Order: sequence, then C-alpha cells, then structure tokens
Amino acid sequence: MKYFVGIDLGGTNIKAGIVDEQGKIICKDRMKTNAARDQLAIVRDMALMAEKVIKQAGKNVSEIEAIGIGSPGTPDNDTGYLIYANNLPFRNLPMRKEIRKHLDLPVFIDNDANVAALAESVAGGAHGAGNAVAITLGTGVGGGVVINHRIYSGFNHAGCEVGHIVIMAGGEDCTCGRKGCFEAYASASALVRETEKAARNNPDSILNRLIAENGGHADGRTAFIGMREGDKAASEVVDFYIEMLAEGLGNVINGYMPEVIVIGGGVCNEGDALLIPVRERALKKAYLAPNVAIPRIELATMGNDAGIVGAAMMAMNCLEDGIEGK
Repeated sequence: MKYFVGIDLGGTNIKAGIVDEQGKIICKDRMKTNAARDQLAIVRDMALMAEKVIKQAGKNVSEIEAIGIGSPGTPDNDTGYLIYANNLPFRNLPMRKEIRKHLDLPVFIDNDANVAALAESVAGGAHGAGNAVAITLGTGVGGGVVINHRIYSGFNHAGCEVGHIVIMAGGEDCTCGRKGCFEAYASASALVRETEKAARNNPDSILNRLIAENGGHADGRTAFIGMREGDKAASEVVDFYIEMLAEGLGNVINGYMPEVIVIGGGVCNEGDALLIPVRERALKKAYLAPNVAIPRIELATMGNDAGIVGAAMMAMNCLEDGIEGK
C-alpha cells in the first residue's frame, strides 16, 4: 500500500492527513492558519503538520510517496508556485521549494476546488466516475472538473470557473464585476439575498418572523423552513433558486457532459427537497441526444475531508504521470 500526505490550506485552518492509494484517511489533524502572518511562517506550519500526521500514522518520511496541497487561489503545479490566494498573504510563493526545505518529498499543488472534485470522484458522491464535476454552493459557487480521472484546469491553470457561466444576461451583479453569473443566482449568498428581498416585499410572510428569530438576517435554511410551513413567498424563493441552480447545471452538462455532477455546501443539507427537483429540471435544460446515458446529479459526501483526500490523490496522479514534484 502506498501512502501520501494531503494538505488542505484554508484561510481559517491548515488540515493535513495521511491517505492511502484508495483514498482512505489513515489519520488527520488541523491547526489554525492565522492568515495575517508572514507567508513563510504559514508554510513552516504546513510542513510541521505534515511531519505530525506522518508520526501519528506510525510512518517514517521514507514510507511516504509525496505531498499534495490543495490551496485557494491560483497555484501552478508546473512551477510549484502559488501565484495568488484570496484571504491569504501568498503572492508568487515558491510553495514546492519552501515545503521541500523541511521534507525531502515530491510536492504537488492544485486549486482547492479542483482537488475536492477529485476526492468526490475517487471516494465520494461520484465514486468511480472518470469524468465528474463538483460544485460547491457557498458564499460563491466553486467548481472543479475531473476528466479521465485527472484534474482539468484549463489553459494556464485558470479555467473551469463554472460559477461565472452567465445564466441571465444583464442580471444580478456578480462579485467578478459582470452580471448574471451562475454564482449571482445559485450561491448561498444569492439565496439569502432573495429570501430577504421576498420578506421585504411581503410583510405578512412567515419569512419576516423567521428572519427576526435568526437575529435579523436570513440564512440558507430560512426559505426552506418557510416553504415547509406553507408560506407562499418562501416557496417562490425556493422555486426560483432551484430553477437558477438547474439552469447552471444544465449548462455544465452541455459543456462537459460528465458522468456525475456532485453538489455540496450548506444548502445541500436540505437533501431531497433540493436534489430531486434540481435533477429533474437540470436534465430538461441540458441538451441530451436520444438514447445516450444521462449524467447523474448527486450530493457531495466527502465533507471536510475532501481537501485532504483530493490533495493526496492529486499527488498520486502526478507521480503516476511522471511528474517529479522536485
């Protein structure tokens, strides 16, 4: 059995684990990132976390094949540099070189959404699928693409921004500066925006009570709770959200035709209330030729382990593809 270190670098936590070649976590640990620090101090802690989980697993460094890192922003696995990362002080950081000062192992780096998609295809909701797309519905809409069991990130590692597919020309403002993006309608932030708008426009709606009970703000659950209580305005918010999510997923199917799309994020805790209508509508919006296999749409299952597992599996793939990582 071969073993890899997977590191999930986030703005809040550094998570690391030992993962075997089947995507099973042997052990894992975490520490605070303390992102305001110097970038090299954060890298030292990443290396320390790797050393810590190697010891916790009862392994020597010589028994580890490689280190994989999933990072936000724009990593370049060809050079080993982290070009830029939101919410972290990294700018043109030679991540591979710096980690290897502490651990003499091959080091590989990719975007966190990409490695999460790989994790879902290896051991999660898209298990066994060679071609999959994973979409996370959070503050924005993140996405990762796996083609032939490998991460696909486009030219210059800057593609596959599925959250910025335009689904309504001239629509809501997006954080990217454009209008009408998938993210502007299908993110949890968009759901909150539409919920609060509906409450303002419908003073008698249950939504106003739910928002008041939640400290004066809606969250991703508010409209679904109102819908279950029979509120018309809440039901309309949920219906519009599902329609926009399905619109974006239909475009993803048309662009990539994956075997499986997995969707994750807090709003997916609504389970079948979200998944069943989204499946039905997305497939109607996609172009599907007669008598062809239909893509599956599933909920993500890896949760907080996706970054660790995906980073480790990415490192394994790189070694298999003859990439040195040194």
